[in-house]
Amino acid sequence: MLFFEKNNCGYLLKTIFYLFSKVKNGDAEIAMIPVDNTVAGRVSDIYHLLPQGELFIIGERYQPIHHQLMAIKSAKLGDIKVARSHPMALGQVRKRLSGLNITAMADVDTAAAARKVAERGDPTVAAVASKLAAEKYGLEILMSDIEDETHNTTRFLVLSQTPQIPDAADGPVVSSYVFKVRSVPSALYKALGGFASNGLNLTKLESYMVGGKFTATQFYADIEGHPDDPAVARALEELDYFTDYMHLMGVYPSAARRHER
Repeated sequence: MLFFEKNNCGYLLKTIFYLFSKVKNGDAEIAMIPVDNTVAGRVSDIYHLLPQGELFIIGERYQPIHHQLMAIKSAKLGDIKVARSHPMALGQVRKRLSGLNITAMADVDTAAAARKVAERGDPTVAAVASKLAAEKYGLEILMSDIEDETHNTTRFLVLSQTPQIPDAADGPVVSSYVFKVRSVPSALYKALGGFASNGLNLTKLESYMVGGKFTATQFYADIEGHPDDPAVARALEELDYFTDYMHLMGVYPSAARRHER
């Protein structure tokens, strides 16, 4: 069974925990979560939750995202003063709303924003959500595809209870790791030096404080390459020397969109 919930990045943290628990408990085979958007940037807290979820990354997907401005059927575009939505969605339509003199109001997720607009019946309040949300809650789409940039795309990670590591000869892959550097001067610089000296592309590096200390730092990294590649193996050996902890989060085929120029 596939468990997949996507709503234009309208996610609650409790929903993410729910997704993790469904897969961990065997109620679903995989889950798919958003991690980055080309307009609004990283999805808050997701990279912090990934190491705690006890799941493995088995794939990535790039999904074009389109947002609709919707309100009750009696509303007119000129009447709208406020637009409700999830902060990530609002970040993707910020310029468009500003140009319309509409105030953005954060909500728990995009679908919930649409539901509240429908229930409250205020013709001055709109929602930024999907076409499906408009259909479900009987709302009128006042403006279509209001995202600030045509390239508006969200990267999703596919998570599973067990790793599914492809063969190194099958094609380009991404390897994701979590590691904690040793508490010595220039530890991160030295730990990552092996990737530069071996000509590897490090495409993502996230940091978090751990153990309640500002001096203890854990990192999440995406590397273009397979652990069995000699260059990757040498870089990981150097990384391991300067870290107290290193954990493989997954090795998975890189999406075609990743290689577009």
